Amino acid sequence: MTKQTTLKQQDQKQQMEIEQGQIRDRMSQIKHKILVLSGKGGVGKSTVAANLAVALSLAGKSVGLLDIDIHGPSIPKILNLEDKKLMTFGDAIMPVPVSANLVVMSIGFMLQDRDNPVIWRGPMKYQMIKQFLKDVEWGQLDYLIIDSPPGTGDEPLSVVQLLDKPDGAVVVTTPQQVALSDVRKGISFCRSLNLPVIGVIENMSGFVCPKCGEITNIFKSGGGENMAIEMNIPFLGRIPIDPQIVHACDSGEPYIQQYSQCQVAQSFNEAIKPILELDKNKNEK
Repeated sequence: MTKQTTLKQQDQKQQMEIEQGQIRDRMSQIKHKILVLSGKGGVGKSTVAANLAVALSLAGKSVGLLDIDIHGPSIPKILNLEDKKLMTFGDAIMPVPVSANLVVMSIGFMLQDRDNPVIWRGPMKYQMIKQFLKDVEWGQLDYLIIDSPPGTGDEPLSVVQLLDKPDGAVVVTTPQQVALSDVRKGISFCRSLNLPVIGVIENMSGFVCPKCGEITNIFKSGGGENMAIEMNIPFLGRIPIDPQIVHACDSGEPYIQQYSQCQVAQSFNEAIKPILELDKNKNEK
């Protein structure tokens, strides 16, 4: 190994330490960091993440929602933010405000053409996630909700390592066995990284009839709860399919805000109770 190579490695190590310190400084203003993840795609994870963030903000908490799905960022669409452009203040990137209590960051705000794919390998995704944590002016928050892409790859691994000690993960599944088998891998992923699992949400658990309100279990029901029991993990509740959720996502109106009295909205409010307890317990210490 040449002297020049050694010096380069020392410089890289020093730069990494500086950046990690910057992340710690930025994240020290945020009380709780929570990942929303699943080992399976198509389970409605981003819809759940967005509505959990909105529910927490409606409960009076200051919330940031970070979308680290580099290849398929859907949070801007769900929250009707697709036309928003990022602003900077000095060296900091300003998150996009949704309300007085909720701000959002996503790579979707950086794409010139939303139809063009992001074709990046792992190191580039790592650098982008690091920038989201290091350079975004999140300010003082009660919660940072992190919407992760499906699976157990680069993005969730990177954010867990960069955050050092996030509070935990909310795992989203649907009731069918084909989803549950992959979601179990997501839970094992959390355990291998010593990331606490706050609980499991069973999404698409029954269909709410728009006329009579009766719930029909078209995908069966209870699979997520049974898995939570088997794996000794808290169960946060079932979220039925409601046609109004589809309308809310397509129109960019947060479902839980627009339909706050509906049964599904109440399910989200129940699901955030253990998350709110995290803040209560910290304040009591």
